[in-house]
Amino acid sequence: MSAPGLTVVKLGGSLLEDDAGRAAVLAAVARRWQRGESLVVVHGGGKRIDAELAARGIPRRVHQGLRITDAATLAVVVEVLAGTMNRALVRELATRGADAVGVSAADGATLRADLHPPVGGADLGFVGAVASSDPSRLETLLAAGRLPVVAPLASGPGGGPLNVNADAAAAALAGGLAAGRLVFLTDVEGVTDDAGRVREILDASETRRLLDGPAVSGGMRPKLAACLAAVRAGVREIVIAGPDRREAALAGGLGGTVVVAA
Repeated sequence: MSAPGLTVVKLGGSLLEDDAGRAAVLAAVARRWQRGESLVVVHGGGKRIDAELAARGIPRRVHQGLRITDAATLAVVVEVLAGTMNRALVRELATRGADAVGVSAADGATLRADLHPPVGGADLGFVGAVASSDPSRLETLLAAGRLPVVAPLASGPGGGPLNVNADAAAAALAGGLAAGRLVFLTDVEGVTDDAGRVREILDASETRRLLDGPAVSGGMRPKLAACLAAVRAGVREIVIAGPDRREAALAGGLGGTVVVAA
């Protein structure tokens, strides 16, 4: 199914903990859905996961922007992402008039993943590297006029869930759905280069160069890697937008940084 008019929107975990920012973005998403636009929302939940881990006395461990996930951490990740966070977003979108429906990407093999290889010598545990995307469940919902809200989990080799970086999940789903646009709504205004300047346009080769250098760190690394994966999968335009440009990016305008194939 080719869906050049489809937009996949990824909501970052920091945004979701900002009450005013979350409300504004969800209202904008609902308005665009009500106008007949095809949208899929993919959400993170890192801040909420961190809080739940702390409440249970489970250490938070992150390496190069990826959460090291043991069995206890995985249970919290699944509970927060597919449970409390997903249900809350569906409910908030519904109150704004959108016919939203919650989906775990681990169900129905919407996303399949292999165990992520070690990164820099660190074993990530129950973290998945996306191997394939089956968009049929989401296509059925879209054809029925629904607004899918997707928790970033994947079905692992044994059928159990794996924790998947939400940016990577959004990129894989956008590629599988042949989406025209992938919009990352986050808490930073874009990608900064070696001189600390926000880049308005990045092509794939420049994105790879930044990933190979010291300018990009933390959560921006998996985000840029996800941008490259989406470009390879045929997504025409990927936008990374911070607080000042979130609604403009949703409306089809430029965000802080736009990543293109060439």
